[in-house]
Amino acid sequence: MKRYPAFDPPEYVAWTRHDREVEDFRKRVHAEPARAAIIARLTEEQHLDLYRGLVRTRLTDIALKRWVRQGVISKAWLGTGEEAATVGPVHALRAGMRNEGVRNSPEENSSLISPHSSLPGFVAPMIRNSGACSEMGMPVADIFRAYMGTADGPTRGRDGHYGSLAHGVLAPISHVGDMVPVVTGIALSFALRRTGRVAMTWIGDGSTKAGVAHEGLNFAAVQRAPAVFIIQNNQVALGTRLEQHHLAADSSRFTDWPRAYGMWGGEFDGNNVLDAYALASLAVERCRDGDGPALLVAETFRMGGHATHDEAEARETFDAELFARWGRRDPVALYEEYLVDDGVSRSTLADVEADVEAEVERAQEDALVSRRERMPAAESAVEGVYA
Repeated sequence: MKRYPAFDPPEYVAWTRHDREVEDFRKRVHAEPARAAIIARLTEEQHLDLYRGLVRTRLTDIALKRWVRQGVISKAWLGTGEEAATVGPVHALRAGMRNEGVRNSPEENSSLISPHSSLPGFVAPMIRNSGACSEMGMPVADIFRAYMGTADGPTRGRDGHYGSLAHGVLAPISHVGDMVPVVTGIALSFALRRTGRVAMTWIGDGSTKAGVAHEGLNFAAVQRAPAVFIIQNNQVALGTRLEQHHLAADSSRFTDWPRAYGMWGGEFDGNNVLDAYALASLAVERCRDGDGPALLVAETFRMGGHATHDEAEARETFDAELFARWGRRDPVALYEEYLVDDGVSRSTLADVEADVEAEVERAQEDALVSRRERMPAAESAVEGVYA
């Protein structure tokens, strides 16, 4: 895809194909028979849909970063470099429900969590997983409106944490780790109603240190809740490097956690959208069969600061070589090269990118209109509150 020197990490701007990285991407995809079989069943349309999701997520972040530079918003929390850890699992959740159908009871159809029987499942992203919102069908414009606090945004201007129950997206909780027990409760409701649906959430390497996350994982395991938990290890918590808050004997740091909680699980390459899709597909299938929950570990890297205001601090936190190494592993670029090697033309990929670029541009225009014309009225501050 096109590079944006003013907004992309410099490693992405200078990106060129590294044959070894592309070959490692392919080897990872075919390393395990169960995952390889899932990937082999993907149609070209599904492959392009995964690519579309990666590009949409990247371009949404670039638009937000541009607005920060222009003064439209004050800051943004981006997932640059981590897109595959979000897009792959969400598409696995959607595909699993599409293949088997959703079994809803009348009670399920009328519940607040699931007002529509066609919802493929339920996701609870962290703020850095905003791609989960758009991949579940939430308009990109609503992401932009949430950042600008418009009256027609997801939270009507009340909160920068955005979601949409109508699209099966629960807004993030500021207190990291708290999403684990909440998602466990949602998953239990699915199990009690025998809906066949699955809930999914992400946990940062830092939020694994919250006591509530441990309690929630243990309770989910004991109750066999149909939930997929993804530890998104991007090597840093705010500005604290992983080795400063987490000790482990193995190189991936979280490999033994599924077994510790008595869950099925495994590790996937967080920069390989196909590996993410395949392992998450296996996890979703197990949950639907009553063998949940699952705990997955995504190894990835945050190519920026905690938010747009501290990118310089991020560069000071890690050696330049770490950024260079992960920069060669751009999840969008690696997937592009994989698809081209498999016979997808670059013109086809360019057409997909152009379509997504137009979609994101329209979303920006719509959100800016909302900012001009539909900001919350002062009196709305007392609506929908308890006291």
